[in-house]
Amino acid sequence: MRPTAKFSISFGLVTIPVAAYNATDSSASVSFVRIHTADGGRVRNQPVCSVEGVEISPDEIGRGYRPGDGDTVVPLSDEDLDALPLPTAKTLTILAFVAGGDIDPLQMGKGYYLGIDSPAAAKPYVLLREAMERHQRVGLGKIALHGRETLAMIRPMEGALVMQVLLWPHQIRPMDGVLPERQVEVHANEVEAAETLMDSFGALSEDDVHDHYREALEEIVAAKLAHREPHFEAGEEPPAGGVMDLMAALQDSVRAARKSRGEDEEGEPARSTARSGRGTAKSTAKKGTAKTSTAKKTAAKKTAAGETTAKKSAAKKSAAKTTAAAKKTSGRGGRRAG
Repeated sequence: MRPTAKFSISFGLVTIPVAAYNATDSSASVSFVRIHTADGGRVRNQPVCSVEGVEISPDEIGRGYRPGDGDTVVPLSDEDLDALPLPTAKTLTILAFVAGGDIDPLQMGKGYYLGIDSPAAAKPYVLLREAMERHQRVGLGKIALHGRETLAMIRPMEGALVMQVLLWPHQIRPMDGVLPERQVEVHANEVEAAETLMDSFGALSEDDVHDHYREALEEIVAAKLAHREPHFEAGEEPPAGGVMDLMAALQDSVRAARKSRGEDEEGEPARSTARSGRGTAKSTAKKGTAKTSTAKKTAAKKTAAGETTAKKSAAKKSAAKTTAAAKKTSGRGGRRAG
């Protein structure tokens, strides 16, 4: 990266020469060009002189300042701006160290990475970073960037120093007409339900911070160039309609959030299908074992009953034979006696 500005950080009697690098890339965002809808031609912004009515080349364009609301414009050259008696023109003087939470997020502007601009700046650079990390403070100061003075915040981040340009307090508009006109009462159980819903969201994923809009736009452009219909993955439609029952909506939202993460209604991990299957298999096996055991018992009973019946039948046959033999013997004896 190429630095966009070079200056020094003044920390008491310590001076740290630094170079500022753009921390954000606006070219990566979605942007459009203006076209003539009749023929698709580009509509460009041409620099035209309001006095002569002719187009002006870039090297003929300078700076001007308009005092008040009138039409008077005072030309200002680079030499005029360099002659401004501002210590912030080349130096960011830290005026105070405050807690990061004391800075209004509405004041946050463009961010810059700050790197050392000379080998001698390495030690004071690390010293300032370590002191702010341990003290949990950020530095506030002023710096002149791109021809204007601005507030700036310096904070440590991942082993480096980062500068955040801040808007002046008078640049923050008042909230007139923003707040509800009548007093709204929120019950304690509704606040608790909202907090439960907040806890159920979990952490951000990579997909959450992905620019899906840019991808969808590129697909539409590619489809138009290929004379085809765009292809999009089927997404889940957000619920439509007004919220009639706030508590019901909060509770349904909690259940939906937990379900999306594979949790049950109590927030516990839901039982997997595999575990359920194993439980069913074990139950089926137990039932099969019980049936087998019952069958064996029944067979054993039938076998024992059969053996008993067979024994009784054999005993009857034996008794019949004995009786028959006795009768024969008795008959022979009677005949002999006669």
